Amino acid sequence: MEAKDEFLEIFYDNVERDGSDKLIEWLERTDFFVAPASGRRHGAHRGGLCEHSLFVYKRFIKLLEMEYGKNWTDRISAESAVIISLFHDICKVNTYTEDVKNVKVDNQWVQKPYFKYDDPLPYGHGEKSVYILSGFIKLDRVEAMAINWHMGEYDPRVKGGSFTAATAFYKYPICFLFHLADLAATYLDEKPEN
Repeated sequence: MEAKDEFLEIFYDNVERDGSDKLIEWLERTDFFVAPASGRRHGAHRGGLCEHSLFVYKRFIKLLEMEYGKNWTDRISAESAVIISLFHDICKVNTYTEDVKNVKVDNQWVQKPYFKYDDPLPYGHGEKSVYILSGFIKLDRVEAMAINWHMGEYDPRVKGGSFTAATAFYKYPICFLFHLADLAATYLDEKPEN
């Protein structure tokens, strides 16, 4: 199954929230399904963002089952797990363009394609995803926290000295599990492109 088809099947099987139809309509008008997940690391290829979202979803479900057992939906709804996973990186929509750069290969200069990052809405990362999603659907507190803090220790706010991510992880353990799912998908399921 193609990544886009799998993404949409998981979405339509689980999400019934008001505004979700408008969210998907908007997503279809963006580059989400063909965008890379990053410029030079994991998922740095066409369609990498959608694939990454699916890897994260599968890891998140495994972690929820491992931590809470088969009744994990007593802790978080399947709908919430899907929303958090599939849309945590919606902030990357329309931020990458294909370009070329000169690199030396075997002592010869050659042009190599790469994805150039240029954010038209520099609002942050997790917080930007929450902002975009909130324009279409109402997020509950755990969803917003998990998406906002999914970068954990890699979030620039944390690198600046803030302990807010750690506080969110203590108060909302689902957020910590989601951060682990994102890390596992990135480092275990995906490989750097270069």
